[in-house]
Amino acid sequence: MSINVELKSVSRHFGQVKAVDGVSFSAGPGEVIALVGHNGAGKTTLIKLMLGLARPSAGSVSVLGEDPAAGDAAVRRRLGYLPENVSFNPALTGREVLRFYVQLKGGKRRAEDALLEQLGLSHAADRRVGTYSKGMRQRLGLAQAMIGTPAVLLLDEPTTGLDPELRQQFYRILREMQSSGATVLLSSHALNELEGNASRVVILNEGRKIADGSLDELRHIARLPTRIRLKAADGGAERLRAWMGSSPRLRQINGHIVEIDATPEDKAAFLRRTAGEDAPFEDLDMVPPGLDELYAHFLAGRAST
Repeated sequence: MSINVELKSVSRHFGQVKAVDGVSFSAGPGEVIALVGHNGAGKTTLIKLMLGLARPSAGSVSVLGEDPAAGDAAVRRRLGYLPENVSFNPALTGREVLRFYVQLKGGKRRAEDALLEQLGLSHAADRRVGTYSKGMRQRLGLAQAMIGTPAVLLLDEPTTGLDPELRQQFYRILREMQSSGATVLLSSHALNELEGNASRVVILNEGRKIADGSLDELRHIARLPTRIRLKAADGGAERLRAWMGSSPRLRQINGHIVEIDATPEDKAAFLRRTAGEDAPFEDLDMVPPGLDELYAHFLAGRAST
């Protein structure tokens, strides 16, 4: 498989501070990789290294086969970048802002109109950016990052200021770019929205990579329990508790719902048992550990995968 982004034992030090410390990973076409970590974990520094805005203190960074710090114009035209804090000249209109960046990047004439339409900003295209709401400025920033259909898209907290509907629209656009072969790296604190939208998760802590894999791979490594919630049929939760047997992992939520934590070994056996006709429940929900739980687990263990 071809590789669009590759980091090998990359470190970036500011005096005694190790903002990034020995991080390695690669990303190929069509991958959406989420960089997850607390403030100061090294996410933004990694993005700056991949953009060539900073040079590594040690190790190497390759983007589209080149050193991004070398300033190759052809490579930079194939990159898209959205910073965490979007800032545009407030005196310009949205159309003028995008037209400037389209021309700067050597894009097609009037490409800004299609981007404004795609991001739902056509109605405000000729308004000054100073009149835009925070969410509108964020969408304008996304449009700027998408100029020229970039091969590598680097997004720092891309959904900040977007309402739920616009967040869903953003991830639909992201999936379209992914299907066209773009490599997407995004950092976000909104862990719940990354589930189902990121093909891989890289967890960072104090500048080091402590976990790397798909959600299923991280669940397999972490071996955290799955919550199984049962809604009692006639007879109520007490009958359901008696049928399930005593267990310290068994919790009664209310008069008709019981919940249990099932280990990976116990889950299949428990589900086989629930398939019996005499099982005294009418509904079942399974909740595997989410990214927020996995993040807390790996952060506590600090063990790289």
